[in-house]
Amino acid sequence: MNLNLDEIKKLIPHRSPFLFVDTCKIVIEGEHGKSQKFFSNDEYFFKGHFPDNPIVPGVIIVEAMAQTAGIVVSYKLRNFKEKSVLFMSVNKAKFRKPILPNDTVVFEVKFLNKVRDVYKFEGTCFKEDVKVSEAEFSAMITYK
Repeated sequence: MNLNLDEIKKLIPHRSPFLFVDTCKIVIEGEHGKSQKFFSNDEYFFKGHFPDNPIVPGVIIVEAMAQTAGIVVSYKLRNFKEKSVLFMSVNKAKFRKPILPNDTVVFEVKFLNKVRDVYKFEGTCFKEDVKVSEAEFSAMITYK
């Protein structure tokens, strides 16, 4: 299932300027997905990170991976009206190459495990099929 921005906004509460996913492909509901983001030259954070050598901050890369995982799980739980996704931890984060203005990247997430309401995922970020970053992260996801 390929989701556009409007469909993504029905699944997660994030909005501009803190929504870092343009499209998302659900590979396996609740377990595997790939999102895409184009970081335009005029993103707000480039003004301060860093003006003479702008790069996408690592925290935004991790956040985009977490948002992708939130979309993947929320899509599986889409029939529940009340959902809450609360980021809990990040581990093993690595940033191998910078993401620059006007780069398009793909965030891929894969489910690792679930203990009670805590879901753990691994995420990888690719630029032109080259791995540029990776992390493991967890979130508490509740629904009614």
